Amino acid sequence: MANGYPTLAPMLRRVTPAVVNVSVESKILPEEHPFLRDPEFRRFLERFNLPFPEGPADGSRQSVGSGFIVDAQRGYVLTNRHVIEDAQSITVTLKDRRSYRAQLVGSDRTADIAVLRTVPVPPGLQALEFGNSDALEVGDFVLAIGNPFGIGQTVTSGIVSALGRQGIEGETGDLIQTDASINPGNSGGPLVNLGGQVVGINTALIGPGGGNVGIGFATPSDRVRSAMYRVLRGRR
Repeated sequence: MANGYPTLAPMLRRVTPAVVNVSVESKILPEEHPFLRDPEFRRFLERFNLPFPEGPADGSRQSVGSGFIVDAQRGYVLTNRHVIEDAQSITVTLKDRRSYRAQLVGSDRTADIAVLRTVPVPPGLQALEFGNSDALEVGDFVLAIGNPFGIGQTVTSGIVSALGRQGIEGETGDLIQTDASINPGNSGGPLVNLGGQVVGINTALIGPGGGNVGIGFATPSDRVRSAMYRVLRGRR
């Protein structure tokens, strides 16, 4: 209670320092000009010794996502695999705005998770605790924490709308559906219960306009945790 009113602020003060922004820079490869896919057009150019048209120039692309610390001593951060796919460089930014380079420890495509490690390991890290996603029920209150649209750490609240959703945007396995707002940039951030335990990792959304319409999805924490342990065991 704060000033006599119910509040989640004490729990969030404890949880949010463990949620990070994940910035990724990836290379854009040059594309072949679409006319060159026509063999007759290629033969025409070769016959008259004409120069081949060039496709778009290569360059770099920056994208943002979210993640959360799972091991404070080793600097391990968990995020979605699709957030860091094809990354040339990865930067993790803490809530207090300290930024660190991160290395990819390993990933699991099936669960769409990736384990990162900050370099060096920052002092004073806090890690989140996993909860039991098998105990979730429709109607349970949950909060999504992340970096939607790159604007900075944001907390949204809602309930578990459904369980066992399948075939969502290429994801495999059963997903948690929630009406807690999940937008681009939230991917990889935690879905937590009212005790601040991670019950899922925010993974996908349905938004015809590119934004939230009250239907978001998270991979259950029990599946995420098992995949993370498989990744870490593979390093040894």
